[in-house]
Amino acid sequence: MASHRKSGHPGRARHALEHWLLAGALAVASPLALGAEPDAVTVTLRSSQDPSLRHEVRRALEKGQAWLVQQQSSNGFWSSPDYPAITALALTGLKAKPGAPESQPAAVKRGFDFLLGCVKPDGGIYQKELPGYNTSISLTALVLADRREWRPVIENARKFVVSLQTGSGGIGYGKTEQAPDLSNTSWAIEALALSRSWLGGEIPPGTADLNWKAAVEFIQSCQNLPSQNRAPRTSDDPRNQGGFIYAPGASKAGETQLASGRVALRSYGSMSYAGLMSYIYAQVKGDDPRVKAVMEWLADNYSVDENPGMGQEGLYYYYHTMTKALTVSGAGTLATRNGQNINWREQLTLKLINLQHTDGSWANENGRWFEKDPVLVSAYCVLALKMIDAAL
Repeated sequence: MASHRKSGHPGRARHALEHWLLAGALAVASPLALGAEPDAVTVTLRSSQDPSLRHEVRRALEKGQAWLVQQQSSNGFWSSPDYPAITALALTGLKAKPGAPESQPAAVKRGFDFLLGCVKPDGGIYQKELPGYNTSISLTALVLADRREWRPVIENARKFVVSLQTGSGGIGYGKTEQAPDLSNTSWAIEALALSRSWLGGEIPPGTADLNWKAAVEFIQSCQNLPSQNRAPRTSDDPRNQGGFIYAPGASKAGETQLASGRVALRSYGSMSYAGLMSYIYAQVKGDDPRVKAVMEWLADNYSVDENPGMGQEGLYYYYHTMTKALTVSGAGTLATRNGQNINWREQLTLKLINLQHTDGSWANENGRWFEKDPVLVSAYCVLALKMIDAAL
């Protein structure tokens, strides 16, 4: 079992985070590059061999950002004041400038003012519902804004997210909804890994860090990999082996009956990318059998037309999570078992461009997981394009 280790070189971790910020992307390298030692964090921005594609990415990105700015309320939030996470996603997708608050675009300043107004005495960043989900995503936005005066808020939000970890190692929506799931756990792990890097690789004195070993065990308990996960309904079917489900014993993609007559849970795309990203941020190496297995499942089930196993449900969350996971993994292409190398950035870019509405927005006709909300979906797409643009 791989356990979490302290970053061996906080300066290098900080260097990587600076590149994420300067690139305007959510991330262009993981805190621990696949297979690398903790003190060997590197950032590589690839030059595009296709200037036309780069131009198309930036045009779609600018249209999406302009549309998001137009949707902001006069009070600074996007979509609903009840869910600061949506505002945080929109802010992360917009262009922020380094420097003092007065140098920021007006929409960005208003948005962060709203977000800071959602900070609670317990350190969480939420209104009434989904405190873990809202705080994790808001924490990531604050970290990537890179404002040193917000350090106390970031430290307290980090402590709040850590406090939500359950005995199983996972994190749920928080407080009254404590049942852990891989989606909330992945949002939390991302926020905690990025904030730790921003803090210089060390946890402030007197504060607890996540139990990373337990977190890895929880991630593993959501993977269809019988060699590592011996839960009764773990699938050894090649169609599902290596992929991920929503939570131990539960899959949003449902069940399948194996040839042996045993009922097993089906893997699906968005959770498999969430699992991959979580392993990376938890510093599980690229040659680990769990990481290799999910990479094989993702290559075998690669699609930009659907969320594999779920169809159109959660499609844009899938695009967003796919881009983050493959970006932090350093995978410029996806290698299939038959030797094909898939240029996922190019294919996803073309798909997003074709799905973009003339006004610059995106929306899913399938309303599962709030994806009929064009603000949420457009924020997902803008973030994906930002990460792609940073690597071109």
